Amino acid sequence: MLTNYRALGNTEQDSMHRCVVSQQEVESFIGRCLTTVGAIPHHASSLAEVLVTADCRGHYSHGLNRMDMYLKDIQTGVCAVEGEPVVEKESAATALVDGKNLLGPVVGNFRMNLAIRKAKEVGIGWVVAHGSNHFGIAGYYSMQALKENMIGMSFTNTSPLVVPTRGKEVSMLFHLWNKATEHAMSHASGPYVAAPAEHGDSFVLDTATSTVAIGKVELNERRGDPIPDSWGCDPQAHVTTDPKSVLTGGGLVPIGGSEATGGYKGYGLGMMVEVFCGLLAGAQYSKYVRTWKVTDRVANLGQCFVAINPENFAPGFNERMSDLLSIQRDQDPADPGSPVLAPGDPERMNTKKCEEMGGIPYHINVIKYIVRNEKSPTLKPFSFKYFFFTNVKWQELVIC
Repeated sequence: MLTNYRALGNTEQDSMHRCVVSQQEVESFIGRCLTTVGAIPHHASSLAEVLVTADCRGHYSHGLNRMDMYLKDIQTGVCAVEGEPVVEKESAATALVDGKNLLGPVVGNFRMNLAIRKAKEVGIGWVVAHGSNHFGIAGYYSMQALKENMIGMSFTNTSPLVVPTRGKEVSMLFHLWNKATEHAMSHASGPYVAAPAEHGDSFVLDTATSTVAIGKVELNERRGDPIPDSWGCDPQAHVTTDPKSVLTGGGLVPIGGSEATGGYKGYGLGMMVEVFCGLLAGAQYSKYVRTWKVTDRVANLGQCFVAINPENFAPGFNERMSDLLSIQRDQDPADPGSPVLAPGDPERMNTKKCEEMGGIPYHINVIKYIVRNEKSPTLKPFSFKYFFFTNVKWQELVIC
């Protein structure tokens, strides 16, 4: 049961739509849901930690919002729940891994640890894998390299969700560095790059090769909100602000938007990530990856993890990284109320905010959606509680 909810917002209307729940409560809830449908406890824990990290960093599209997809994969049997990844081929600096169709975070942690180990020995580790599944935010893995004072990169492909420049059918993957219909461009996730600076500071780039992740469109649809006109297109490839049109036959657009505004650059970056993931690993790619959230066959995603040890290159990397970050942050902002930020700053600010509030803020519609999902007949029922503020009194609503 989730407890420890409290309202969030400066007005009564805000509080009626948002709530705060402790990180431990969310992580425990996700773990229980996963083990109930058959996941091994330590696999469930790995996934729960990735999802909660995403929400803490403000990437709600890849956090609790995404839990239903993992549950469905396990319940339908298209994702394996037992076993561990296996190294099929390796050299001093490289490796090819078979993910054995396990949960993405289980495979992701295995590969990033392997890449870091190789980078310690020879300066760089480049590990790719086939037979994997959705692994959450790519930055979770790249940032593991920061703990070893290394540069980390992570990439993945996923279902076709992006319409290529001049096209009208999705045939490109949403690639995450760091991070639909059958012919969509595969949605490439990435690049996600994390580089260490001095005093615990870092450069952390977490981006998709589409304008936004599909999860953000889903969140807007659940909230009943329109989307910006730069996010996606309808089934006729026309720009739309209706999230439902994007989710039912339309698609996302590459970074840059239209051809006139540089969308071909995002299109090219998406294909580059696919080279690292689907092609190099011998996994599925582009239109051959299964349709988003359709569990008729295994995903067989391709993913790539890289660790680089700066000590094998010019000395003083961390100092120069700190200087580069300062050059950007110390600029006079165009808007005095909006300082110039470096990649990773918004996520750090969001994490700090969660720490100060004692939990993660969620829109109440997301909570309701999760409740409907976890009440599946194959799941042990849980009571989901949240609080809202009205007439200067706390009131509790239990959704059963």
